[in-house]
Parts: sequence; structure tokens; C-alpha cells
Amino acid sequence: MSRAMGVDYGLKRIGLAMTDLLRITASPFDTIESISIKKNAAKILEIAKANNVSVIVFGLPVNMNGTEGEMSETVRKAVDEIKTLSSDVEVTTIDERLTTAQAERILIEEADVSREKRKGLKDKIAAALILQTYLDMH
Repeated sequence: MSRAMGVDYGLKRIGLAMTDLLRITASPFDTIESISIKKNAAKILEIAKANNVSVIVFGLPVNMNGTEGEMSETVRKAVDEIKTLSSDVEVTTIDERLTTAQAERILIEEADVSREKRKGLKDKIAAALILQTYLDMH
């Protein structure tokens, strides 16, 4: 079976999460530094192929009132770039409202992680929350 990958796309860092082979649970996987949409898409696709991923789920940052902002446009461009680079992988988006805030809360309240260590972890955990939401919906 193939895995699914979750992506929390940011301008500085991109958090990645992976499912287990049965696609039951999502786990934080890695964080990559954001360079450019083209290079980021190529790197995400490279990681996806190396890990037998057939579905990539991007969190789409939607405002609390349901509108899409500037970052949503950036995420959509990254999704389109991956679709251009490969037709072997399904790429989709889901509403990611509050996942980064929820990841931050988990790291502070439940894991008691220092501010410095939270930077990279927050993005991976947000990606796992995005991916788990997708799994729960499907």
C-alpha cells in the first residue's frame, strides 16, 4: 500500500507528515526550508516518491470568515507546480484553520517544549494535524 503525506506550507519552513502504510495514523515526518515554489515542489515530490506516497494533502490557510488570503494563493501555486511535475501523485487541499495554533498549544501545554525547539516541531505537528483531518474525512 502507499502512504499519504501532509504538508503545512510556509514561507520560511514547510512541515511534512506521513501516514503509516495502512493510512490509519498521521505522524510528524520532517521540516524543509522554503526556497521557492518550484524548488519546494520538487523537494516535496522527491520526498513523496522516496516514501511511496500516492496522495499529498496541503493545508489551505483559510481566514476565520471563510475567505482565502494571500497565503492560500501561494499554496495553490505550489499544488499546481507539483501537479505539473508529476501526474503519478494525487494532490489535494483541505481547510487548515487553526492547525498551527493547535500545534503550538500542544507543544506548550502538553509537551512543555522550549520556544527555540518549537519552531521546527510546530510545522511538522501542524502537517500531521492536517493529514489526520484528511484521513478522518476519508
